[in-house]
Amino acid sequence: MPTDAPHPQSTDELLHALQENHRRPYGRTRTVTAEELVDAAERFDEPVPLIHALLELQEAYTYGSDPRKSPVVFARLLTLFDEQPDAFDERLRHQLFWRFKWVANALIALPEIPLTSLRQWLGEMRDRYEKAGLGLQPYYGQAYQLAAHVGEDTTLAYELWAARRRTPLSDCEACEIRERALHRADAGDDERALEIWAPVLAGKESCQEEPARSVSYALLPLVRTGRADRARELHLAGYRACRRNPGMAGEVGRHLEFCALTGNEGRGVELLAENRNLFDEVDSPLDLLHFLTGVEVLLSRVESLGHGELPVAGYAGRAWTVASLRAEVRERGEGLAARFDTRNGTTLHSGHRRERLDRAPLLDALELTLRSRGLDDLAEGASRTDAATGSGTAAAPTVPRTVEALPEAVPELILRARELDELGHPDARACWARLRTLVAAPGYTHPDDPAVGPYVRLCADLLSDEANRAAERDEFAAAVELQEEAAGLYEDAGAPGDAALARACALLAAAEIPAEIPAGTPSEGGEGEARAEAMADALTEAHAGVVRLHEETPGLAPYVEGRLLRLRASALGLRLQASGDQEHVAPVLAEVELLETFALRHSIDGQVSGAKLLRAGTYALSGDLPAAVTEADALRKRLTEHGPAWHLPRVLGLRGRLQLGLRDASAAYADLTEGLRLAAAWPADAVDTGRLHGDLAEACMHLGRPDEALTQLTRAAEAELRAEKRTDAFCAYSNAAQLCLDLGRIEDCIALLDSLLTEPDVAAGKVDDRLVAQLRLVRARALHAGDDLKAATAEFVTLAAESAGWEDDPGSHAMIAAETAMLLAESGEFERAGEAVGRALAAHALAPRHEQLSNCLRELARLQAQQEGPDGLDAALAHLATAGRIADEARAAGFEPVGRSLDSALAYEHGRVNAYAGQYDDALAALEKALALVGEPGPETGSAGEWAECVRLAGIVERVYLERPAAALTRLDAAVDRLAALGHTDERQQLASLAAQLRDEA
Repeated sequence: MPTDAPHPQSTDELLHALQENHRRPYGRTRTVTAEELVDAAERFDEPVPLIHALLELQEAYTYGSDPRKSPVVFARLLTLFDEQPDAFDERLRHQLFWRFKWVANALIALPEIPLTSLRQWLGEMRDRYEKAGLGLQPYYGQAYQLAAHVGEDTTLAYELWAARRRTPLSDCEACEIRERALHRADAGDDERALEIWAPVLAGKESCQEEPARSVSYALLPLVRTGRADRARELHLAGYRACRRNPGMAGEVGRHLEFCALTGNEGRGVELLAENRNLFDEVDSPLDLLHFLTGVEVLLSRVESLGHGELPVAGYAGRAWTVASLRAEVRERGEGLAARFDTRNGTTLHSGHRRERLDRAPLLDALELTLRSRGLDDLAEGASRTDAATGSGTAAAPTVPRTVEALPEAVPELILRARELDELGHPDARACWARLRTLVAAPGYTHPDDPAVGPYVRLCADLLSDEANRAAERDEFAAAVELQEEAAGLYEDAGAPGDAALARACALLAAAEIPAEIPAGTPSEGGEGEARAEAMADALTEAHAGVVRLHEETPGLAPYVEGRLLRLRASALGLRLQASGDQEHVAPVLAEVELLETFALRHSIDGQVSGAKLLRAGTYALSGDLPAAVTEADALRKRLTEHGPAWHLPRVLGLRGRLQLGLRDASAAYADLTEGLRLAAAWPADAVDTGRLHGDLAEACMHLGRPDEALTQLTRAAEAELRAEKRTDAFCAYSNAAQLCLDLGRIEDCIALLDSLLTEPDVAAGKVDDRLVAQLRLVRARALHAGDDLKAATAEFVTLAAESAGWEDDPGSHAMIAAETAMLLAESGEFERAGEAVGRALAAHALAPRHEQLSNCLRELARLQAQQEGPDGLDAALAHLATAGRIADEARAAGFEPVGRSLDSALAYEHGRVNAYAGQYDDALAALEKALALVGEPGPETGSAGEWAECVRLAGIVERVYLERPAAALTRLDAAVDRLAALGHTDERQQLASLAAQLRDEA
C-alpha cells in the first residue's frame, strides 16, 4: 500500500520525512510510510540515516500492534551495532538497549514463539547488558513480565525485580507503577492496587502509554471499592486515549467490559461500532485476545438482556447480530487462549478468560455520559425515552389521566379518530396510526357503512394527518404535496369543506418554505433581511388565498370554519414574526377577534384557546410583554375551568418565555416546570417538550444553576430527536456541549460530541454540514482545553481547510483559521501558523472579524517571542504591526470589542514580546503606553484587572531586568494603595504579594 509521501533525495530530506511521519498517529499509514523511508535510507549507503529509519519503523510496528515484524527490524539494528558501533552516538545507543524490552514484549505476544526462545532472548538481553556495564533491573522487569504471563514463579520474579534500584534503562515510573499495581490487583487486593496507582491515575506520572493503560485496568477495582464516580471520569478520559488504536486494543476491550458491568450496555455497543477497525487491524495475538474477551463480555450481557438479534459492528464482509458475533468471538477467543496456554504449559489465559466472562454486573446503572442510551433505544433506532422531568428539577408528580382504549372495530375506530381530530385531541394520533397499519395490511376491507364514508375519504384523512406531522417537523414541501393529494381525495369523497381546509393548510405550508435568495440580491439588511421580506410576502399571499377558500366554499361545518379562521390568523401572525413590522400587528388582532367570536358562538373551546394564544403571542411580538402575560393568565384560568387541558402546557411554556423576557427567571422556572409536569400526561407529540426543556435551561442559567441547565439542554435535544427535528436536536446538543466546555467538564463535552458525530444521520449527511462543523469546532476547543494539543490542532487544520470553501460565510472561516494559527504556533509550527493567519486575514477582508484577528495576531507574537526569544522578535513584531492595522480599521469602522480595547491590548503585548526578547527598555515604554490607554481604574471592575496586570509586568521588568528596585516598588505600592481605596481586593492582593516578594529578593 504505497503512500503519496515524497521520495527523499538527500539525507536531510529523509530526516525531515522521518520527523513528519513521527507526528502521525500509529496505524497503517504511519507504518507503510516508515517502510518506504527505510527503503529510501538504504539507497544512501550511510549507516546513521538507516539507523534512524529502522528505529522509526520498529516504533511503528511496536505501537501499531504488529509484534511479528518488530523483532526482525531490531535484528537489523543489532547487526549494525555489532558491525559499526561508532555509528551509534549515546542517544542511539540508549535507544538500542531500551528496545530489547520491546522485542521481549513482542515475542511474549506471539503464541507460536516457543517458551524456550523467550527465555533465550532474556538471556541474550542479560548478556548484552552485562557486557555493556548496564544495570540489570530492566532485565529482571522483563523476567517478571514473562513469569506473570506464564503464571509460574510470579512472586519470586516480582521480588527480584521490585527490590532492585532503577537504572536509566528502566521502564518509566508510570509503567512500573502499573506493573506493581497489577500485581496487587491480580492477588485480589483492589485497595492496595489503587493506592499504588494513585500517582498515575492523578496524572502525576505519565508517558506515551500512561495513564491510558492503567485506567483501563483500574475501572473495575474503582467500582468494586465504591468509587464509581471516579471510574466514570477516568473511563471518559481513558477511552478517548485508546479508541481505534490497534496498539491499545486490549484497553478498548476493558472499557467495553466496564460498560457491560455498569448498566451501560448501549454505550458499549456504540463504542464497539466506533472500534470496528480493531477486528481486522490488530496483528498482536495477545492484544487481540484481550480485546475479544472484552467484546464477548459485552455481547454476552447484551444477549442475556434479550437483544441477541440487535445488529452490531463486527468483522468486515458480513452483517452481524449480537448472537452471531458473540459465537464468532467466543470461538476465536477460546482458540487464542488455548494457543497461549499450550505454549506456556499452563491454563492461565483460559482461566482468566473464564473469570472475566463469569463476572456479574457490578451496578444496575452508572450514568457515564450526558447522552446515555439503552439497548431498547438502539433496537428501535430512536433516542432514549426520558421522563418529562427528572432529578435536579423541582417538579410535582405527573398528572394522571385516563386513556380510553382504542376501539377494536374498524368503523368505531374511524369515527373515534374523526371525533378526536375535530376536537384537536392528542389521542387522535394514536387512532390514525392504528388505522394506517390496518389499511396497509393485506386483505383490508373497508366497512360498508354510510356513517364511515367511502375508502377514499379515509385515505384523505390519513394523508392529512401525515401532512400535519410533516409540517411539525418543518418539512413544509412534503406537507404541501400531501395536503394537495388529500384535497383531491376529499373532493372525490364529496367533502368540499375538508378539501378547502386541506388546500388552506397547503397554502400556509408553502409560504413557510424558506425562500431561495440569489446571491447579491439587494437588501438593506443583507440576505437574512431579504429572506424575511420574501417570507412576509408569501404569507400575505397565503392569507389572501385562505380567505378566498373560506369565502368561496359553502356549507362549511363549524369545526372546519373555525380551523380556516385559525389559519387566517396564523398566517398573519407568522408574517408579523417574520417582518417585525408594527403595522402588521393590528391585522393579526383583527383576525384573532374574528376567530374568538366565532369559536365562542359555536362553543369550540380549542379554537377559543387558540385565539387567546395568538393574541398573547401578538402582544409579545409587538413588545407589550405585560399585556401578553395578562392574556396568558386569562387563558390559563379559562383552560383550568373549561379546557382543553392539553393546551395548558403550551400556555405555561408561553408564560415562561414571557417571564424570561421580563427578567423574572424564578417565575419562568415555575411556569416551565409546571408545563413539563402537565405535558407528561399527554402523548409525546402533543406538546413541544423540547422547547419547554430548552426554555427551562435558559431559566436555570439565569438562576445560576448551570448543571441543571445542562440536564435540560440534553433533554431538549432528545425530545427534538424523538420528534424527528434533527436540526433543533443537534443545535440543542451543540449548546449543551458548549455549556459543558464553559463549566470545565471537558471529558463530558468530548464524550457527548463523539457520540453525536458517530450518529448515522451525521454519517449519511442528513444533518446540516455547517451544524456538524460547529459540533466539531466545539470538540476541537474541548480537546485543546483538555491539553490534547495534537488532536485539537489536527481537527482545527481540517476545519480550516473545509471552511475555506464557505464562500457565503467568510467570517466563520476567518475565525476558524485564526484559531488554527494559534494552535499551530502553540505547537511551535510558526511557518504553518503564518500561512493560516494569512488565510484568516484574506477572509477578514471580506467579512471583518476585528477582535478575533487582533487576538490571534497578538497571541502568535507572544508565542513566537516566548519560544524563540530574540530570534523570534522580528516575526513577532510583524504580527503586532498587522494587529495594529486591524485596530486602526476597527476604530475607523466604529467597532466596539467585547473584551479589552484593541489598542491597549496591543500596547501590552508589545511590552510582553519585547520582554521575552530581552528588549527591556522597549518593553517598559510599551507598558507605560498601555497604562495610559487603559487609564486610571475607577470603582467599577471593568478596567481594574487590565490596569493591574500592566502594573505587575512593568514592576517585574523594572525590578528584575532593568534593576531599578526603587522605581518598581514605588510603582507597585502606589498601585496597591489605589486599588485598596477603590475596593478591588483581588487585584490589590496580587500586586501586594509581588511587592513583598521583590522586597524579599532585594
